[in-house]
Amino acid sequence: MELGFKGKTAIVTGGSKGIGFATAMLLASEGAEVAIVARDPIGLDAAAEEIFAKTGKKVLTISADVSQPEAAAHAVARTVDTFGRVDILVNNAGTSAARPFADVGTEAWTSDLDLKLFGAIHFAREALPHLRASGRGAIVNVTAVGGKTPGASSLPTSVSRAAGLALTKAMSKDLASDNIRVNAVCIGLIRSEQIERMWRSTAPEQSWEQFAADPKHRIPLGRIGEASEAASVIAFLVSDAASFVTGTSVNIDGGIAAVL
Repeated sequence: MELGFKGKTAIVTGGSKGIGFATAMLLASEGAEVAIVARDPIGLDAAAEEIFAKTGKKVLTISADVSQPEAAAHAVARTVDTFGRVDILVNNAGTSAARPFADVGTEAWTSDLDLKLFGAIHFAREALPHLRASGRGAIVNVTAVGGKTPGASSLPTSVSRAAGLALTKAMSKDLASDNIRVNAVCIGLIRSEQIERMWRSTAPEQSWEQFAADPKHRIPLGRIGEASEAASVIAFLVSDAASFVTGTSVNIDGGIAAVL
């Protein structure tokens, strides 16, 4: 299947590791020009070196705090200066912060919303003129299944993710007339540094394969997912192959969510 990335430029926030890195790697391997954004310049450089080694593509690295509006303006401007356009935006930056409601103070609420919700807003707003000029712009907001089915002690993350889903639906309707598609993916248990830390701290006697397939995770497909599997879905949603898909969300969770 031709995904149609040649001649296109993508910005991936949180692009130095995990799902963001895997997405940047896949987009680059399919011919896109890619800018990756994260706070850690060392991590960005390491990611860029690995992408170049495996794809032969040089990616643009931008060290920035995506929660700050000026950082979004800087990142988009550098991308346009380097590649001349922006066609794809993957809003992936975020961390997991899950505690009981009574334990979440104002600063924690503000920090989480600034990163996960307003970060996506800032980047979409700055990229919008270029996505319009593209004629076939695409945005994917990376959220979590907890945004659809928030549980106890899931704050503030579940609320930020739910807001990201509402943002996705509203933007998809506003931007459809410009042929800009906006979708979301809802992540379940996917291999990441955080999941690997949990593995090493709770089950150091198990191999990764044993830990990933442990029935205690209650994943219907029987294992924790890989970042590359999430990247494949994201790449499809921002590709020409999904040209009639907008305003929807896709669970990437091995079937664990109780909702569509």
